[in-house]
Amino acid sequence: MPTRLLIVDDDPTLLRFLKEYFEREGFTVDSAGGGQQALRLFYASRPDLVIVDVMMPGMDGWEVTARLRELAETPVIMLTAKSGEADKLRGFRLGVDDYVTKPFSLAELGARVGAVLARAAARSMANETTYLAGSITVDMRKHEARLAGDLLPLTPTEFRVLACLAQRAGEAVSQEELLERVWGEYRKESGSALRRYIWFLRKKIEADPDAPVRLVTVRGFGYRLES
Repeated sequence: MPTRLLIVDDDPTLLRFLKEYFEREGFTVDSAGGGQQALRLFYASRPDLVIVDVMMPGMDGWEVTARLRELAETPVIMLTAKSGEADKLRGFRLGVDDYVTKPFSLAELGARVGAVLARAAARSMANETTYLAGSITVDMRKHEARLAGDLLPLTPTEFRVLACLAQRAGEAVSQEELLERVWGEYRKESGSALRRYIWFLRKKIEADPDAPVRLVTVRGFGYRLES
C-alpha cells in the first residue's frame, strides 16, 4: 500500500506543487488549505506523515500539531519561514519530527520525508517492547512510562528521551547519541534543549531533582538511567 501523506498549507500554488511532486514520487497525497480541513482529513484517512505550514490564518500549524498529538504519534514535518531556536524548541515540545525552512527545494523536502519515515519505521519495530530501569517502566506499545506503577505525565519529547535511556538502562548514553535519536537533523542545535529535558525528567522521576539518583550525569559524556 502506498505511503499516505497529508499536506497542509494555505498557499494553493505551493500545495498543488507539493501534491504533484509527491504523487510522482509514488505517495498517496491528501491536501488541506487550513487546519479544520486538515483535522477532518486526518480522521478520515489516517496518513503516515503530515507536512504542515506554521503560518496559516485561523488554526495555525502549532494548533494543528497539538490537536494531532492528542490523537496519534504520526510523524509531523513543519514548514516555516522562521529558523530561530525558540520556534524549534516549541515544535519539539509538541513532538514535531523535523523542520524545513522556506524557501526549500522539493528534493530537500522529499529527502526529509524519507528520513522521517525511516526513523518512524525503526521506532515502530521497537514499539512492542517494554523497558525496565529500576522502578521505572517504559511501555513502547502504549507509549507510556510509569514510576513505581504511577503514570508519568510526559510530553512526547520527554518520553523519547526517557525511552532512549531506558533501552540502555544501567549504561552511559552519550549526549551525541541522545541528540541523534531524539532530534535527528537538529542535534547540533539542541544541546541546550537536551539539558532542559533532562531537568524536566528529573523533576518528574527524582525525589530531589538537584541530587538525582535515577537519572545521573556521566561527566563529559552523557547520562545514565540507573537500573
